[in-house]
Amino acid sequence: MDAHLAWTPGGGRRELAKAVRAAIREGRWRPGAVVPSTRALAHDLGVARGTVTRVYADLAAEGYLHTSQGAPTRVATAGTEPLAAPGPAGRGERRWRWTMMPGRPDPGLFPRTAWLAATRRVLQHTANSSFDYGDPRGSVVLRNTLAAYLARSRGVRVDPARVVISSGYGQGLVAVCAALRQLGIAETAFEDPSVNRFHELAESAGQRVVGVPVDGDGLVVERLASPSVVVTAAHQSPTGVTLAPRRRTALVRTGAVIVEDDYDGEFRYDRHQVGALQALAPERVVYGGSASKTLSPSLRLGWLVLPRSLVDPVVAALTHTGGPPPTINQLALADLISSGGYDRHVRRCRTEYRSRRDRLVAALPPGLPPPGIPAGLHLLLSLSPATEAMVPAIARRHSLELATVSPHRFDPDGPSGIVIGYAASTRPAFGGALDALLAVLDDLPWDR
Repeated sequence: MDAHLAWTPGGGRRELAKAVRAAIREGRWRPGAVVPSTRALAHDLGVARGTVTRVYADLAAEGYLHTSQGAPTRVATAGTEPLAAPGPAGRGERRWRWTMMPGRPDPGLFPRTAWLAATRRVLQHTANSSFDYGDPRGSVVLRNTLAAYLARSRGVRVDPARVVISSGYGQGLVAVCAALRQLGIAETAFEDPSVNRFHELAESAGQRVVGVPVDGDGLVVERLASPSVVVTAAHQSPTGVTLAPRRRTALVRTGAVIVEDDYDGEFRYDRHQVGALQALAPERVVYGGSASKTLSPSLRLGWLVLPRSLVDPVVAALTHTGGPPPTINQLALADLISSGGYDRHVRRCRTEYRSRRDRLVAALPPGLPPPGIPAGLHLLLSLSPATEAMVPAIARRHSLELATVSPHRFDPDGPSGIVIGYAASTRPAFGGALDALLAVLDDLPWDR
């Protein structure tokens, strides 16, 4: 492929990357086309091959190029508009150049080598019977392993017989809500604001969903009147606050069935992690977790630690929604945990995400301190409702995928702002995503 680039010799790596981006945006380098090899382009331009290699790596991380071992590098994007990609329901959805969506880990941090080694060990040593349909509660190996892990890492009081494996936290929540409905509980409260997808899942399982406000100490327990409630006690999503000790005690004394969504409990950056609420009342609290934030949401690995009275009803409900995830993935996770690889991976991720959060907070305009504790994979920037309403259009101009608070509220007069997920980008792309975010913030009307 002959390649014309608007590049001046001596311009350096940054200018070379800018020239390649321009060639792709303007359609001169078309989608799917093989780009010049690093050796050929370096020769044509009179630069070091390492310079071209680093430019290609950066552009691949940004989504402009597609690389695959043993295959040539190709153009991955077209022009200035992001490509259409299949959405969750088969619809086309925008593929953004940058993303800072909450609730997503860096896919580039997935421990491929450790996961491959765990899978190989499982395939070599697992009995043939493990490849049958298996226990509807999930693999007994994983349930035993998780019981030990959750006890030491999150302070959960757990018997392996009360652990149930689900295909992600969402499936587990649906099963719990369906089981509660069968037991005569038909109303579930959620924190206001909280993730709206889970409101919809609870409704699909027959629950009437209501909101309970959140303040600086977490859920306002005295406003809770429902027989069941879903809380993110360790790190409220999206405000980032933690449920105060006195409110934890008050909540378990209400008599409500509590579903504790411990979605990012492993990621606390200022001190030791907050322990699980479940330890205060194991027979009143359903503890829910998953590997979606620590490893990957694509694994569909979640778990519930249930009160004894709910084990059989929840397992029965799970059988109507597809049952547990593939046994191979369950056994690989169990091996990764028991070998120590899971803990090592979480520590590496914790270091990386803490660094990104610090970098993000330092770059924010003065007067925008994020509320809540330094933890998790996101932070909240509070805005006025009018300013928040301008964010989607401005973010589109900068090709930045961002989330706002208003879709997750029950009270239309509740908090407004941007929920910034600093883990969603790959490591090489984080700088570009941060620059795009700062450009969005710069375009907003601030009362400085």
